[in-house]
Amino acid sequence: MFPFWFSGLYSAGYFFRPFLNLLSERERRFKDLNDRTEQLIKEARAAEEERERRLAEVRREATGRRETQRRKAEAEAAQLMEAAKAEARQTLDQVRSKIEEELKAAETELEQMGHNLASELAERVLGRPLRSNGQN
Repeated sequence: MFPFWFSGLYSAGYFFRPFLNLLSERERRFKDLNDRTEQLIKEARAAEEERERRLAEVRREATGRRETQRRKAEAEAAQLMEAAKAEARQTLDQVRSKIEEELKAAETELEQMGHNLASELAERVLGRPLRSNGQN
């Protein structure tokens, strides 16, 4: 019986060893795949964090540029408004000056007309010319 047991153990090891080796190899491959999967997940998370960081940086830069451009546009608009106001004030001053000149000319003309009418009326009332040398 000893040889039978011995041969049975030997043959069991001989027959089961390849199967056990196969299982061991399979377990090792699963462990390697699991390790690789965990590594890939870590890399994916790191890549996602890097992408989020870069995206946040791009957003900050875009916001900064937009703010800068907005301020620049506001400054340009303010300059244009000031230039338009200055031009309007200048035009208004010119119009006022012209109106004042025309008003003074009209006053002078009315005054002259008043003197002429008064002279004509006096001549008609008196029936003779007031002065012959042309002074009124």
